[in-house]
Amino acid sequence: MSRGARLLLAVVCGVAVASVYAGQPVLGPMGHDLGVARDAVGWFVAVGQLGYLAGLVLLVPLGDMFDRGRLIAAHLGLVAAGLAVTAAAPAAWVAFSGLAVAGVFAVVVQTAVAYAASISPPGQRGRNLGVVTSGVVVGILGARIVTGSLADLWGWRSSYLVLAALAAALCALSLIALPADARAGTERYRQVIRSLAGLFAQPVFLSRGLIAFFLFASFGTLWSGMALPLSGEPWHLSEGQIGLFGIAGLAGALGAARSGRWGDAGHASRVSGIALALLLGSWIAIGQLGWSLLVLVLGVLVLDFAVQAVHVSNQHILTTAYPDRTSSTIGGYMVFYSLGSALGATATTGLFDAAGWTGPTMLGAALALCALATWALTGHTTRPRRPRACVVSGAPRRVSSVPEPEPAGRVGARRRCSR
Repeated sequence: MSRGARLLLAVVCGVAVASVYAGQPVLGPMGHDLGVARDAVGWFVAVGQLGYLAGLVLLVPLGDMFDRGRLIAAHLGLVAAGLAVTAAAPAAWVAFSGLAVAGVFAVVVQTAVAYAASISPPGQRGRNLGVVTSGVVVGILGARIVTGSLADLWGWRSSYLVLAALAAALCALSLIALPADARAGTERYRQVIRSLAGLFAQPVFLSRGLIAFFLFASFGTLWSGMALPLSGEPWHLSEGQIGLFGIAGLAGALGAARSGRWGDAGHASRVSGIALALLLGSWIAIGQLGWSLLVLVLGVLVLDFAVQAVHVSNQHILTTAYPDRTSSTIGGYMVFYSLGSALGATATTGLFDAAGWTGPTMLGAALALCALATWALTGHTTRPRRPRACVVSGAPRRVSSVPEPEPAGRVGARRRCSR
């Protein structure tokens, strides 16, 4: 894959994921303008996230049936339409509808990741995944900075309008610049969904999914709760100043882009273990928020480096283990990501009200420890389960789902099966 294609896919990921998180800095103005009560404005983000979760299951597997390049363009066009509807919304229900559409089709991120994995030579898969997935973290963290600044200048609608224009431009560019990645189209949709469900019984998929669940729950704990103590005693930072902490997160995440190359060298599992240990250690620094912003910045940098390194390594292992169904694999894996992020976001505010910043700090560290323990128990599982091989009278064969008659003269032959 060319350098230009890698960069294009990274930008696609950044814009698409930003469309889901763009509302976070402007919830107050959106609610006031559209007549939504203060205690319900969180739904402006939640609707997009719920749509995203539905898209992971229902839309991403289509990449195992059709040309992923064309799917990327189509999904971007629908993201642009949803964002444009949101920007022009005269009432809350129209905005919610637009955000739901944008959220469902923002899963173009996972189609882009699967596309990058499928057209990459084995020796370059990790490198390409590292670059492409860096756009995801840039989109999540950058959305907090850029959309807040646009809203200050021209109002909250301007941020959605700019994102809609970017998505539309990327739609056209994807049609022109991305090489074809045609599927045979022989599988039915029902078969692809059934294949996705079957992945959850695979040890390598389940172990990487559980690591992702705890990983992004820890990530969500920090980024959903950090603004609460920074805006209070003793710092009293503004929303713009708090948004600048995203720069430290971006630096850490981009620094981990090279982790894909370590995966290409065969060290993906080891990189995951080291990064998870760093994640756990980062919470020691993050816990010092009450007396040192410099130490907090260091903790944020290390945490985002660790999260991105594990995320890239996980996807490298999964796309290598399941090369014939990368879209379904990435879509299913990201279900764990979504559930983990939701857990971290919802638990943080309640813990902060009950125990101050100590509560979220302990939660984030505990989640990191769970991820590390999962890796220690299952981290070296990197190959999918294969059908059992049987030996009938010394002749090996694969177990079939349909019973076969015994060969003539061999009835009652001894059968020995092993993994």
